[in-house]
Amino acid sequence: MEKHALLYEGKAKQLYTVDHPNMLWVQYKDVLTAFNGEKQEQLLGKAQLNNDISSLLFQQLSMENIPNHFIRRLSETEQLVQKTTIIPLEVVVRNVAAGSLAKRLGLDEGEPLKQTIVETYYKDDALGDPLINDDHIRLLELVSEERLLTMKRLALDVNHLLIKHFNICNLKLVDFKLEFGINPEGMLVVSDEISPDTCRLWDLDTNEKLDKDVFREGTGSIGEAYQTILSRLKGAVEKGI
Repeated sequence: MEKHALLYEGKAKQLYTVDHPNMLWVQYKDVLTAFNGEKQEQLLGKAQLNNDISSLLFQQLSMENIPNHFIRRLSETEQLVQKTTIIPLEVVVRNVAAGSLAKRLGLDEGEPLKQTIVETYYKDDALGDPLINDDHIRLLELVSEERLLTMKRLALDVNHLLIKHFNICNLKLVDFKLEFGINPEGMLVVSDEISPDTCRLWDLDTNEKLDKDVFREGTGSIGEAYQTILSRLKGAVEKGI
């Protein structure tokens, strides 16, 4: 398998075409961004950390038969995935009050939610990826109602799996975002990445933040935080958990 033309470049990844028309080569970047790209810096080794973490987590999804785009890890910073048509929605699942939810609803950060909350955000950088509801989604014709229901169901399935897996790693899954795409067979699959860039993860005992909030808030070493996540995930794999 060879990497060919650059198809797309985002904040954290580059996508390249390959020999197979239904696959893409993903190259992770050593770039940290926050606040819709307003805060940005280079972090040597970040590409490898997110590639390794995302690969391990997509493998967990595959083991539990949750459809996703991941095929295999290619190198320290690269992976091979199915080519998908991305639905312009981010699905955010929240278990604990944090971030924008805590600010919008006046909740204390760290307060466990009485029920898991699923939110949808319109993927549009120019608009700042606004929070939207089902009526807005129908108005904009972003996805069919049937597929929207499937996206939310799959997001909750992923939440259930990740909570279990992260608990084994002594990590608390506060919230996370997913992106979905339609693969060449017309199946809805989890796409993009699952990493500390897209998940809020806290130490289960101390509530120490080990995700991109460390960078957003300037409270410590983001490299050490991400390495802690990877080390704990690898430890669980080595124990066969």
